[in-house]
Amino acid sequence: MSRVALIKGERSLETVYKALDNIPYAEALADWERVLIKVNFITTKNWETGATTDPIIVEALVNRLRELGKEVIIVESDAQTTNADKAWVASGMSELGERLDVPFINMRHADEKIELKVPEGRELKKIKVAKIATESAIVSAAKLKTHMSTKVTLGLKNMFGMLTTKFKGKYHIRGMDKVIHDINKTLPPQLTIIDGFVAMEGKGPVHGKPVKMNTVIASVDPVAADSVASQVMGFNPNEIDHIKWSHESGVGNMTEIEIIGEKIDSVKRNFQRI
Repeated sequence: MSRVALIKGERSLETVYKALDNIPYAEALADWERVLIKVNFITTKNWETGATTDPIIVEALVNRLRELGKEVIIVESDAQTTNADKAWVASGMSELGERLDVPFINMRHADEKIELKVPEGRELKKIKVAKIATESAIVSAAKLKTHMSTKVTLGLKNMFGMLTTKFKGKYHIRGMDKVIHDINKTLPPQLTIIDGFVAMEGKGPVHGKPVKMNTVIASVDPVAADSVASQVMGFNPNEIDHIKWSHESGVGNMTEIEIIGEKIDSVKRNFQRI
């Protein structure tokens, strides 16, 4: 049984702490000395637009991870049309990094990269990632958003940014849902937290409309987290291929879920789709 925290509350550290404290994140990270927080910097827009990860989410994570004695690094890689280093500043995350003395790595420019074989992939045979990603625990600090190609972009889709190439369009044409599955099958996150303080509907992941949801979703099971989050958005997770396939291949569980906090129906909003 996978546990998912579904917490409603004002934008604050306390709301994020409540989500984290209701899941076994310490146990999931116990074997790791270093943790990478993978944020969503697909654009240089700030968190208020619903496009990028809210710094409040990251600050709460940093605090809790440091309480566990972990080394913490925030990471992202360049997107097809976005420079992650510029987004680090424009999103407001750089101020947090300076204040808390947390480094940022643009994984596209990491000194050491490594190719990983994809086990039982649906499309890919191998993926190239920063070597540090294979030596650290990973937190997928995602957004609650719609996506024009994959219907939703949540914790599993956020891991697409672990690929170090800037020219990610070549993966889009190979079937985004297949690629998302293959990345998570090869390099799954140990913790997923989905930022729904300000979400996005419509023409996501960049040009949609912001939706104030005041919701945080967290789980050590990435599939369970996305299953609950998609239902909160009014989607059936069985109709989202990368969630369904990740369940079927054992990345996580989308059916046997214990939800702590709110009930889905009390939070649910049918997001506008394209």
